[in-house]
This record gives sequence, structure tokens and C-alpha cells, in this order.
Amino acid sequence: MRFLPDLTLEISVPSGRSVDINALIEEKHSWINYEYARAVNSKRILGPEGVMFGGQYLKLIQIEDIREELTPDFSSGEVVVRSTGEWRVKELVRRWFLKETSNYVIRQVHESSALLRVKPSRVDVREITKWGYCTRGGRLSFCWQLIALPEKLREYVVLHELVHLIEFSHSPAFKKRLSYVCPDFRAREKELDLFVLYDGST
Repeated sequence: MRFLPDLTLEISVPSGRSVDINALIEEKHSWINYEYARAVNSKRILGPEGVMFGGQYLKLIQIEDIREELTPDFSSGEVVVRSTGEWRVKELVRRWFLKETSNYVIRQVHESSALLRVKPSRVDVREITKWGYCTRGGRLSFCWQLIALPEKLREYVVLHELVHLIEFSHSPAFKKRLSYVCPDFRAREKELDLFVLYDGST
């Protein structure tokens, strides 16, 4: 059961199984309402007509050109993408995000590591389906789309993963430690939940 981008509720039933759809909807009523509200209020990182950068929605303008180039203009709220075709636009946005996220992560991890007195074994920016994660070996990985978020949410993601170097699980001790460096972490977490990572499907 999931909501599609057009807000249609899709229910998949295994073949050969008989399911009372009305009873299932009644049973999942609270979940459906929660997920619907989340879908309606969600903020997509990359869509057919625009892209989010630093929490600001920018209009994508594609110009057919053999010379490939991406030029953001934050004052006009636009990103001009020169490319050989529409299919190349998302690749150029991905490269831009990868570069900007890498620069941000290097700077922010360095500053925040000193604050927390921790040192990750390795830090990278990758194509992952979460904003970030930490391994038991101390490796921190961040999503290439991190730069799309407003500064306070990017900072929260970095702090969250760095605290995992001290407390690996989401235990009360982890939350207490996180609250020292990010007192409003619950509000930031809730806001972060509204941003939808680009998964390549649109």
C-alpha cells in the first residue's frame, strides 16, 4: 500500500489471495490519513519543472545546445540547463548536486567533528536512499541530494550521523547526546520528513 505521485492510493495484493479491500482500508485508516497528509505537504527535490537547492525551489529552464552547462541564478529563482536533450538535464543536476554536497559535507563534518570530539574513519557522498548513515566502523555516508535541503536540516543530518560515532543506536543516550548539539532536533526531524528524495522515476 502506497501513495503514487498523483496521490492515488495503490494497494497491491499477492496473486491467489483473497483480501477484503474495504476492511483493509478501515484497518489502515490512521496510516492512510498520515501518509496522505505527508504526500500532500511533501517537497520534491527534483521534478519535471524544478529543483530544490538550499531549501529554495528553482525553476528548470532547458535550452537545446550541444554544449552542456548548468547555470543557477538564485536571484531569479531559475536554473538554466544547456544540454543535448531533456534526458540529460537530470544528469547535469546530479553532477551539480554531487559537487556542492561534497563541498558542504567536507566543511560541515570538519567543523562539527571538532565540536563533538569525534573523528569518522571515512566520509563520502554517494547515491543512497537515505539522507545519511553511519557504519560500525565509523564510515559516514551522505546522500548526493543533501545540498537541496535548507541549511538547518543539512546541519541536522550531519550532526545526527556524527553522534552515531558515540552512540550507534537510536537509544535514549543517543537522543540525549544529540540534544546537546541540536536542541530542536525533533522539530528538524519532522521537517526533514517532508522532503522527498529524487529516485530517478520522474
